[in-house]
Amino acid sequence: MPSWTAIAPILMLIASNVFMTFAWYGQLKVEHRALWLIVLISWGIAFFEYCLAVPANRIGRAVYSPAELKAMQEVITLAVFVAFSVTWLKEPVTANHLVGFGLIAAGAFVVFKGPF
Repeated sequence: MPSWTAIAPILMLIASNVFMTFAWYGQLKVEHRALWLIVLISWGIAFFEYCLAVPANRIGRAVYSPAELKAMQEVITLAVFVAFSVTWLKEPVTANHLVGFGLIAAGAFVVFKGPF
């Protein structure tokens, strides 16, 4: 069974990515607000992303290499983005999106497989 030190960074990175995705892309549905206000609101949301991502990497370093943490982050980012895009932005996910994201996930798999 994986230790809490192995699981906590994954859960924290998922949560941080939810904040990050809303900070970066949530404003696309709020086009009637001034850009300066959107930037301030996004910065405020991103603060919570950092409050989770930085400790996730610090805790995760005990179990994962920095390259593994980064690869994990990218796959989590894409998974959260796909869910966000479909539910919040009402954007379709096409086959080319899935193939492209799958290739990135395959790259993460290679990172986790260790040295050749």
